[in-house]
Amino acid sequence: MHSSTTFSPGRDTALAARKDGHSVTPHAYDVGLLLLRLAVGLTMAAHGAQKLFGWFGGVGLEGTGQALSMSGYPQGRMMALVAGLSETLGGLGLALGLLTPLAGAAVVGTMINAMAVTWSGGFFVPEGIEYSLLMAAAGASLALTGPGRCAADRFLPFLRHHRLAYGVVAVLFAAVVAGVTLSLRN
Repeated sequence: MHSSTTFSPGRDTALAARKDGHSVTPHAYDVGLLLLRLAVGLTMAAHGAQKLFGWFGGVGLEGTGQALSMSGYPQGRMMALVAGLSETLGGLGLALGLLTPLAGAAVVGTMINAMAVTWSGGFFVPEGIEYSLLMAAAGASLALTGPGRCAADRFLPFLRHHRLAYGVVAVLFAAVVAGVTLSLRN
């Protein structure tokens, strides 16, 4: 490998030479992506479980449905089911590194809607978009970079070698679906 080449996480190489002359093992990237996937994925899955089952202090489908109806979404209970499933399945997919581009897209789409609801609350939590923006960025980043080698996608023939195009298409799909969902709001 030429000394000015940067490491590509999707390639199996022994060492990656950086411009500053220091080497980083590719496994460092894989472990970093695993840690990020676990933190983002399990956090999202827990939020989804709050919506679906009322776990972790959540209000379940009924309470979430009422809140979504008050935020202008039609059929609040159905929208709560969609949001809860998107967060739970997207979060678990990220944590496992399973269908990572789609899992990241599920998180991005849900968080775009969350930002729209909390937009008037400013930037910082608890009323603002800070948390939703961070989770959307993390979901998009994982969809674009791929899960690393410590992931279930490694065993799927069509996702074994992550392609940037998969992530771009998934993030664009999330933005379109989120936009359609937002257009349904009163």
